[in-house]
Amino acid sequence: MVNSRARRMLLAAALTGLLAILCTPSAALAENTAHRRQLADYLAAHPGGTVVNDNEVSYQGGRFVVTLRRAEVGTTATADCPWGWYCFYEWPNFGYPRGRLSSCGWQNLATWSWQYRVESAHYNLGSGYVSFYYYFDQRLFDVGAGNRVRSDASPYRNWANYVYRYCP
Repeated sequence: MVNSRARRMLLAAALTGLLAILCTPSAALAENTAHRRQLADYLAAHPGGTVVNDNEVSYQGGRFVVTLRRAEVGTTATADCPWGWYCFYEWPNFGYPRGRLSSCGWQNLATWSWQYRVESAHYNLGSGYVSFYYYFDQRLFDVGAGNRVRSDASPYRNWANYVYRYCP
């Protein structure tokens, strides 16, 4: 009788432990939930985008892409614009979120709610350059094939409303 009771208590303790483990959300699940919430919040504030994955939203068929957070957690802040694009970041030293374009000519950053948000930039194309403007006639700074990065747009942080990419 004692042996049977000891087995039942041991089995009950094991089941309780297993249920506790199964009912506790894992770190990955909690992180995924946080990423989805961040994505939903971004789309609520900046409607009209298409979700690419849990970290990116594209606008106008991929013409403009926003990446919400750096892919590699714990990496240092470096310019990381993909090849074939020019990127601008919401924080100095390439802090995310990051917007990216590749089109030549004038772009109004307000189209994607990126006016007054640029604090650093990276140009990752083989030739040409892009100028950031306050108004069409008030050029703030450039990045291009000869000077690819600007880690801090100071004294023009959060001033850019337009960009113009000069293509060869």
